[in-house]
Parts: sequence; C-alpha cells; structure tokens
Amino acid sequence: MRIFMFASQAKEDLHAFASDETGSKLPAKYGPWGLTGALGSREAPPHKFSRRVIEQAITSDGFQLWRMKKG
Repeated sequence: MRIFMFASQAKEDLHAFASDETGSKLPAKYGPWGLTGALGSREAPPHKFSRRVIEQAITSDGFQLWRMKKG
C-alpha cells in the first residue's frame, strides 16, 4: 500500500496518513490538508511509527491522524 502524508492547515501540529493523494477521507473540520509526502510500499514511516498500525487504521477508518509534540 502506498501511504500519503498530510499536514492540517487549520491545526499546525496535526498530521495524517491516508491511502489517496487527495486525502479525500480526511476530516474536513481540520482541513484544508496539504500533501507533504508519500511512502512507497516498502518505505518506513517517519518517527518510528508502525506501518502495520497505520495500514490497519487506513483500512478501517480511511486515515490515521497524529500530532507532533511541541518541544
């Protein structure tokens, strides 16, 4: 599965993973969403996130949200 990465333009610390480059299933209340990158089927996600968990969330919910810690 190819995974696309997004950043919320409404909440600066909110990010997401999705399965399509338009982010069509991302929550509109945190949009607009900007595409920040993509992961090939064998690439590891950033920040040591579990690719398996991300793919499960995308399969069941259409996306996975995550926040950057401030610090």
